[in-house]
Amino acid sequence: QVQLVESGGGLVQAGGSLRLSCAASGTIFSLETMAWYRQAPGKQRDVVAGIGKGGSENYADSVKGRFTTSRGYVKNTVYLQMDSLKPEDTAVYYCKATDGGMIYWGKGILVTVSS
Repeated sequence: QVQLVESGGGLVQAGGSLRLSCAASGTIFSLETMAWYRQAPGKQRDVVAGIGKGGSENYADSVKGRFTTSRGYVKNTVYLQMDSLKPEDTAVYYCKATDGGMIYWGKGILVTVSS
């Protein structure tokens, strides 16, 4: 079992920045991929960014050039640096990990961007 805990969310003004962290713990094999999703009120959960074990990154078109994901200096941690935030980025952000063929989700963290 892998547990994922997100941190770093909160309230920020439009144009500002936040950095989310996702720390994985438990019985971990290799964390093949880690990804960030978000779900705005009344909308479905959508992928924001992902990073493979080798460091390859991919992003949703809506965040390209503004968000950056990376694997952390601390083992089994992934970050989401969010710059130039917009009110439409307001959502609950979730961390997802694939490990040993299993999929795990964090509980999510709220990001609110005020205009």
